[in-house]
Amino acid sequence: MLLPRSLFEMEVTKPSSKSDRRRFVLSSIFFIFFLCVLASINEARFDALLKFGRCTVDSASSLSLQTATFNSSDDNLLSVNSSSVSNDTDIRILIGILTLPDQYNRRHFLRLIYGTQSVSGAKIDVKFVFCNLTKEDQKILVALEIMRYDDIIILNCRENMNKGKTYTYFSSLPEIFNSSDGGGPNPPYHYVMKTDDDTYIRLNSLVESLRPLPREDLYYGYVIPCPSMDPFVKYMSGMGYLISWDLAEWIRESEIPKNNLEGPEDKVFGEWIRDGRRAKNRFNAKWSMYNYPEPRTGCTHELWPETIAVHLLKNQEKWIRTLTYFNVTANLKPSKLYHIP
Repeated sequence: MLLPRSLFEMEVTKPSSKSDRRRFVLSSIFFIFFLCVLASINEARFDALLKFGRCTVDSASSLSLQTATFNSSDDNLLSVNSSSVSNDTDIRILIGILTLPDQYNRRHFLRLIYGTQSVSGAKIDVKFVFCNLTKEDQKILVALEIMRYDDIIILNCRENMNKGKTYTYFSSLPEIFNSSDGGGPNPPYHYVMKTDDDTYIRLNSLVESLRPLPREDLYYGYVIPCPSMDPFVKYMSGMGYLISWDLAEWIRESEIPKNNLEGPEDKVFGEWIRDGRRAKNRFNAKWSMYNYPEPRTGCTHELWPETIAVHLLKNQEKWIRTLTYFNVTANLKPSKLYHIP
């Protein structure tokens, strides 16, 4: 704002007469008054700006992000939420990816894979699961991951393939997630899943396949052996199988799993279910779940739109071909910041 010319150019000199002194005093008073008014206006505008800023921040922080996102809640970070306000009818799913502590790059990659998917009518939490840390670098690097992403479960066990890691995973879930004060949803998840870090799960397809199914006593996956379509004969493949929450609680409490821990873990899991006469509700997701089409075997087929999960993505080339087929970057927003043909 420009000052009035008469004030701006006013000479600050000693007045030579009473008349000059009077004009000087009046001009000074007017000038001081003008400065006070100007300061008051600026202060009011500044306060209003601060209030607006605080209001904007508070409003934004009160909103819950309802799309696929890295959610910074206390409970989990890698969370895929529904596109509408969550309610009691939404399916709640925990996906545990069994991996190893040193697989840092694989975990970061999978965070992209699952963090950029969105689903409707479901809340899906993705966690990376491994046994106790054994190296000094793991203690630092994994701790940093937990501080940043909060999506890791460290089980109280030694790393193993066929000596009880799967048992430790499922049996630990009720203790980890059941609320001691009765708060939160009950059960915390309708379904819990165990999958490999070389499996790509299309979350929307998974949710749609689960929607009509029971939420109790359920065992879901890819039936072994490959020619079989009967989920009541053998067991589900380790590429990824899912059970209802009540079965996780049964695994924790029953002596049957505790007394049969060693052996091919997914086959042993099927034996627990059989011996305990559990999982009267079984669902075979074949052929929407399958191995990567190369090399060709009787257990696979070409990629197709109805896919729920693709297994044996052992290298980057297979991952890229799979992600390209499903056009996972279709929702990339145009921007002046980048040019991707």
